Amino acid sequence: RGQICGACFELRCVDDLQWCIPGTSIIVTATNFCAPNYGFTAEGGGRCNPPNKHFVLPIEAFEKIAIWKAGNMPVQYRRIKCRKEGGVRFTIDGSGIFVSVLISNVGGAGDIFAVKIKGSRTGWLPMGRNWGQNWHINSDLRNQPLSFEVTNSDGLTLTSYNVAPKNWNFGQTFEGKQFEA
Repeated sequence: RGQICGACFELRCVDDLQWCIPGTSIIVTATNFCAPNYGFTAEGGGRCNPPNKHFVLPIEAFEKIAIWKAGNMPVQYRRIKCRKEGGVRFTIDGSGIFVSVLISNVGGAGDIFAVKIKGSRTGWLPMGRNWGQNWHINSDLRNQPLSFEVTNSDGLTLTSYNVAPKNWNFGQTFEGKQFEA
């Protein structure tokens, strides 16, 4: 369900002297999920099948660690703390009594474990994970300022009060506080 979305990783190309660029690495943020294709074995084209782990990179990023003609390359990776500019971003979507919030630009652990939302006329309400870092709730929160409580996978909680003003609209993005990296 995309729980690792937002986490940061350092990648190095390994085991191929012909195609790897020695001494280089890149830092990436996990942003998507590759669905398995069980019509193929994990070794025979089902690159997204368990237990495989993989990173799909834009060519510009791939070319920093390997020669582009190499195609699929083995990489060594390690999870690292995310360093982000500015605060955590909250993009509010939905309609009527359905509110969906995409949370991005999360520093520190990068991935989110739990989210609560609070309007000026409500207490703290737990949100459910829709997928990745999209969180939702069935509640009419229009015409009231919104606050967010975000808990990351390290167990740290960050509270940003009155992030969205009373007159917020669906489709808008607001910035709150930031986790320390």
